[in-house]
Amino acid sequence: MKQRVIREPSATFDRSVLDYIQNAAATGLYEFRGLGAKRRVPGFDDLVFLGASISRYPLEGYREKCSTTTVLGTRYASKPIELATPITIAGMSFGALSANVKEALGRAATEIGTSTTTGDGGMTDEERNSSKTLVYQCLPSRYGFEPDHVRRADAIEVVIGQGAKPGGGGVLLGQKVNPRVASMRTLPAGIDQRSACRHPDWTGPDDLAIKIAELREITDWEKPIYVKIGATRVFNDVKLAVHAGADVVVVDGMQGGTAATQTVFIEHVGIPTLAAVRQAVDALEDMNMKGQVQLIVSGGIRTGADVAKALAMGADAVSIGQGVLMALGCNNDTWFQDGAHHDAGPDYAALGTEAGFCHHCHTGRCPVGVTTQDAVLEQRLTPTIGARHLRNYFRTMTMELAMIARACGKSDVHHLEREDLVALTVEAAAMARVPLAGTQWVPGMRID
Repeated sequence: MKQRVIREPSATFDRSVLDYIQNAAATGLYEFRGLGAKRRVPGFDDLVFLGASISRYPLEGYREKCSTTTVLGTRYASKPIELATPITIAGMSFGALSANVKEALGRAATEIGTSTTTGDGGMTDEERNSSKTLVYQCLPSRYGFEPDHVRRADAIEVVIGQGAKPGGGGVLLGQKVNPRVASMRTLPAGIDQRSACRHPDWTGPDDLAIKIAELREITDWEKPIYVKIGATRVFNDVKLAVHAGADVVVVDGMQGGTAATQTVFIEHVGIPTLAAVRQAVDALEDMNMKGQVQLIVSGGIRTGADVAKALAMGADAVSIGQGVLMALGCNNDTWFQDGAHHDAGPDYAALGTEAGFCHHCHTGRCPVGVTTQDAVLEQRLTPTIGARHLRNYFRTMTMELAMIARACGKSDVHHLEREDLVALTVEAAAMARVPLAGTQWVPGMRID
């Protein structure tokens, strides 16, 4: 009898696990990459809205307005930030991104009426001069940190952690550390730059309160102070950030991206954004601080529907990083220059990948000129064209957000609420604490 050939894959040792083991065995090195988690986790796609019909009255899109105005930093700052949309641009450093990209971000944010954020490594003139509203990040590395730049900013974001790597420090590999980046960070050019995983100025929330007070003093209590955390022990971390004096808390879920870190961090540390936003709102409500301290949610926000769901869950605004890169051309198969489109395929092939699958931000060899410091490659993104694409993307998301709000009977996007949502899976229902569609059941809660 002929023996049957068995080709059933193993669920425990699938192709990706075999590749990991064989690469580790051959090299003794861990994988390093950019962007965010690739694994499937419960997210905003697992929620849907209950649009108005008889029991709720929808608003007419052509005749009835829906406000998207967003105000951040109302707790202590004498000059809170007012934005035209609740969609903001996340912190991405000069070093991770080119100077042309930083200028494009600033131009787009100004045209849209939103804010952009410096990221690690300090403030560039390109970004400050093009951004009407700029948030200045204070990170454990202290790279490029200047008190004068703090005063020139419109808000300060103290970064405790990042969704892609909570508990881990920032990394910028040597191939992206050109002389200008090295000068801003006061470190040698061409050498890997790894920052600390915790701030050297404090060891706990009481010390953090002192640091926040110092930042308020040097900015005359004008600027809102944000505190950003990677989503892990969100309920307690949000409470401690509020206790320390934060005007705004930023919670970054595990779907958040990074320019470079260990894959094991990206895929196995942190919790999904969907779970994080609910815990953050619970913490603010438990302290009776909802509305006094604003909540920004980031990590895998891609569409107007994602934004609407985050706001309905209780966020005041969202912050987008990876979506911004995609709008600028990341993972596109062409780049535009001199009035013509050029094929990026050979450059992706040289990296061992192709458009749609690239996560090689850390190499500095970005085929479309986004995540690079190479003098030739960075010219593949023109600030004016990049700004136009990003403006279109943000305007589309804002229109989608307002469209959903009106369909739920809301005249302001900030009136969206958890009651407008149901879940399509048991996991999402439990994390978001909304009913499973077609039922009144919220997993883990009693039905009276």
